[in-house]
Amino acid sequence: MQKTLAKILIIAVLLLLSGCSMVQLGYGRGPQLAWWWLDSYVDFSRAQKPHAQQAIRQWFDWHRSTQLPEYAHWFAAVRSRINDPVTPEQICRWSEELQDILAPAFDHAVHLGAPVVLSLDEPQRHYLEQRYAKSNDKLRHDYLQPNPEDRRNAAIKRTVKRIENLYGHIDKTQRGLIIASIETSPFNPEVWLAERQRRQHVTLATLQRLAHAPLPPELAAAELRKLVEHTHRSDDPDYRTYQIKLTEYTCDFIARMHNTTTPAQRQHAHDKLKSWETDLRALTADSRLYTTSN
Repeated sequence: MQKTLAKILIIAVLLLLSGCSMVQLGYGRGPQLAWWWLDSYVDFSRAQKPHAQQAIRQWFDWHRSTQLPEYAHWFAAVRSRINDPVTPEQICRWSEELQDILAPAFDHAVHLGAPVVLSLDEPQRHYLEQRYAKSNDKLRHDYLQPNPEDRRNAAIKRTVKRIENLYGHIDKTQRGLIIASIETSPFNPEVWLAERQRRQHVTLATLQRLAHAPLPPELAAAELRKLVEHTHRSDDPDYRTYQIKLTEYTCDFIARMHNTTTPAQRQHAHDKLKSWETDLRALTADSRLYTTSN
């Protein structure tokens, strides 16, 4: 199930991009947070719990030692260019590189989690369906406000927060650029939510089909990998066209936004990326010491 399997990685990435020091607080709690989050989606049985928790621990052990160095290298590469002007093409290349770097983590989550996912029964699939509905209601509240002005203001607030997280405080002109970008953006929350619901329906149907007509483990895992892949690159041609258009627009906006930043703002971004990179390298070194001592 693409949403549940992806949660392990999503939690890890959220920890990577948090404002706290991962070494002191975040990443070490990842397995427990992942367990709580996953369990909130499927309500694991007593028999499933140890297998799910073992898969989560194995994923984090693997991820910490093999994937974090790749993330650190990517942050270092981006940081080395942060003081220069950028083009939309460069932003899109960085995005594609990041997708490629993250792909093994999703794939390994499928590899480790498939046996547990395939053991989910009908009540758990129904529980997952209800959890999907709850998360969709929250997205409607956050992105689909009935009043157009409220929806616009919420989009501005989200975008400003994301930009300031990297660059620090923005000025009036930069805020104007954000507002203009939002007003001309192809992003359509109704279309986005409809695609999300379609994928959820496909996920539930796939889980039901696999439960009633079990496949060999490698073929079942391949079906689950398709669900994950289609989360990133839709198998619906119309929505895929929309995704490409939105990605190109977003790359252009980010490039224009970056090129308006001051030396102080770029230094803020440089320091932020350096902090994340340093934490990643420290975590990697710590995992190697742990492996050596055990």
